[in-house]
Amino acid sequence: MSTIIYDKVVFGPIHSRRLGISLGVNLLPTDGKRCSFNCIYCECGLNEQHPTRAPFPTREEVKRALTEKLEEMKLDKMAPDVITFAGNGEPTLHPDFEAIIDDTIALRNLYFPKAKIAVLSNSTMIEHESVFRALNKVEDNLMKLDSVLDRRIGQIDQPQQPSFSFEKLLPQLCRFNGNLIIQTMFLKGTVKGESVDNTTEAEVSGFVEAMKKIRPKEVMLYTIDRETPYEGLEKIPFAQLNAIAEKVRALGIPTTVSA
Repeated sequence: MSTIIYDKVVFGPIHSRRLGISLGVNLLPTDGKRCSFNCIYCECGLNEQHPTRAPFPTREEVKRALTEKLEEMKLDKMAPDVITFAGNGEPTLHPDFEAIIDDTIALRNLYFPKAKIAVLSNSTMIEHESVFRALNKVEDNLMKLDSVLDRRIGQIDQPQQPSFSFEKLLPQLCRFNGNLIIQTMFLKGTVKGESVDNTTEAEVSGFVEAMKKIRPKEVMLYTIDRETPYEGLEKIPFAQLNAIAEKVRALGIPTTVSA
């Protein structure tokens, strides 16, 4: 499979299915992947395929790279819709994550005050207060929730911490008091000889019940769009995704579908 490893701290802008014109910020090492999940659908490949030796970029390096790119875009009159923290793994692993968010807010306000700031996170670090504070400072904090069943989370997301569980995650998501976006990847197929399908009736019902408790400001449902580390995975048709979305919309929660 072809994988995407970002060799720069700031990349793009690119057109995102969910976010529009997005300027990317990669807080992970630029020589590989570092993540607290090892998702079977990750466009960056599996963790073991791309081990890193380089350190995290420093706060100063991130600020300098972002300043240079925003100045360039200002001169070119190319305004981003969003500055998105994504890249080669989980951005909230960076030890200076909150300070970098503060720097980014200041730069955004200076160059493109209408642009939003988004963080694409797998939700594994939100129990840390500095991460929680930082996520509450940005406009769009997108938190991953691919299943409400621990067995399925283990299959799809492959958490690197064995103690990670939905039971522990749910109250952490609830304490945002609705100031978050839930993003969920729906897929099916076969991996390592086992069936993988998080669209079962039991899982969809559990997902809807979780949305009742979390009450996010928005839900984003999507499916495979690029090559994946495993060949046995399949896209979920738009009609099926939209049927799941309708159950969430019935709760009064805006829900988008990307298929």
